Amino acid sequence: MENCGISRWDDPREINRKLRRLTEEPIWEVDDDYYNNEILKYYDEKCEESRKVYEEAKEYIPGGVQHNLAFNKPFPVCFTRAEGAYLYDKDGNQYIDFLQAGGSTILGSNYPVVRDAVIELLKTCGPVTGLLHEAELLIARQINHCMPNVEMFRMLGSGTESVMAALRISRIATGKKRIIKIGGAYHGWSDQLVYGLKIPGSRNLLESYGIPWKMFAYMDEVRPNDLDMLETMLKINRLRGGTAAVLVEPVGPESGTRPVGRNYNKGVRALCDRYGALLVFDEVVTGFRVALGGAQEYFDVVPDLTCFGKIVAGGYPAAGGVGGKKEYAGLMAAGVASGKHRAYVGGTLAANPMSALAGYTAIKEIERTGACTIAGRAGDRLTDGLKELIEKYRLPFVAYNQGSIVHLECTGAMSFDYSSFCMLRSALGLLKDKDMMYERKDSMERMGAAYMANGLVTLAGSRLYTSMADTDEVIDEALNRFENVFKHVAKTDKGLL
Repeated sequence: MENCGISRWDDPREINRKLRRLTEEPIWEVDDDYYNNEILKYYDEKCEESRKVYEEAKEYIPGGVQHNLAFNKPFPVCFTRAEGAYLYDKDGNQYIDFLQAGGSTILGSNYPVVRDAVIELLKTCGPVTGLLHEAELLIARQINHCMPNVEMFRMLGSGTESVMAALRISRIATGKKRIIKIGGAYHGWSDQLVYGLKIPGSRNLLESYGIPWKMFAYMDEVRPNDLDMLETMLKINRLRGGTAAVLVEPVGPESGTRPVGRNYNKGVRALCDRYGALLVFDEVVTGFRVALGGAQEYFDVVPDLTCFGKIVAGGYPAAGGVGGKKEYAGLMAAGVASGKHRAYVGGTLAANPMSALAGYTAIKEIERTGACTIAGRAGDRLTDGLKELIEKYRLPFVAYNQGSIVHLECTGAMSFDYSSFCMLRSALGLLKDKDMMYERKDSMERMGAAYMANGLVTLAGSRLYTSMADTDEVIDEALNRFENVFKHVAKTDKGLL
């Protein structure tokens, strides 16, 4: 397989065994002396301009930030420059960028070839016209070239919109209503999909404030990596009108935070065929990252529909889209009030010339440079180095990766599972462990603050995305910085019932 970013696939049973053991341990985190006297000192003395921006932002922005990922303990750092493997804040501090815009810039931040193409476009066309532009064709054709299963592609404004469209198409195509998602997976923040977020079995018991319970009437949730539970739900749904679609993140929920077996997706494909449901792959993170042809190429599985986001616009806004077989993707029609049996899909600024051209150029560059393979090697090197440090300091932490998607679990905040067909049982389990879960989440954020103060930008202190810009020298320097954090980690008496 050419331009593939995954060189190995770890046994999820072994990873999950280590994660369960981590949650049974008291919390291990940087000690109070280091946190109070070194970490907080860094923010007080080195991030004064960031603090000023944040303090004023709180007056005008709910929570002081416009995006959830931007909030970090003890306050968000304000970044002003991105270049390759590095970010620079308003105070001039340099950081190694393992967030990479939430995973969307596998070429590295602010990649020059993409930037130059966008600047040239802005000189002539501007970012948006509201009308047809050739770049719309270019990106759709390029995606089909890399992912032949995506015969037609409709560009939208976000991954959230992409999944909304996919579910609407699935219901029209099958004449069925129910949707099965995998517990813990994130598929955007639309009403119906704020369900089973982060913690399998949580259903609508977490994060669903402001959403009427009836919005979840046709949603079902099953345990990650459990084909038996999935088939049982498909059988139950036969008695309730049938399943329109099974929605999966192919490397596992939360970008592989809950890893699945190497053949899991093939098993899901077979079950969808058996019970007449469409298979929808959410490749918002994995598309053009784990392989040029996405996770569907790596796993050799043909989904009926594919959802895109983030990377499809090369790090530029309006990053999303849905595509697949013509018989399904064609159910989205152009025009207004056609009266035909079609999925209504909107988006005034979707597929704007700037984002469409940026995405087309980025995908072409990913193919030309072999970015998936290069970033994947960097992910392997980073993961192997983290494992050595974990062993060196005898920590219960767990490190593993799916190519350039690297997981570093230090507290086990995301490792709980209450999957059950009984909602009462799930609710009782959540109620019993809720305080401990949030305590571990706070500790995870504390570790994230320690990484940031050592010049390491991560996703919530537990996930890292490598890019083509991460040379061996960058990874080795990052490991030195991680070691400076790990040497201050101590066992606490927190995190247990």
